[in-house]
Amino acid sequence: MTFDNPCTATTPFGTHGATSEPFYTVRAGIPLEDALSQISLLLKCAGESAYELCDCEVQERGLLWSALHQIEAAKALTDALIGGVSVN
Repeated sequence: MTFDNPCTATTPFGTHGATSEPFYTVRAGIPLEDALSQISLLLKCAGESAYELCDCEVQERGLLWSALHQIEAAKALTDALIGGVSVN
């Protein structure tokens, strides 16, 4: 990848369970603008989930896991962009 056309590198993420194998993978070749738009959306959703958790009297585990997954996906996309730019 070059700075002329920055895009993602293949980046696995979401290791869970007994095997610790990643459940998900960011595809190589996603353009910078598309990846950044998705990162922004993931972080917005994670933030809204976190704010909702603050307002709950009872802990909502689903909201917590949702926020954690969105943050993990945003980090993976960011890492994939950095990896894609640093390939060349």
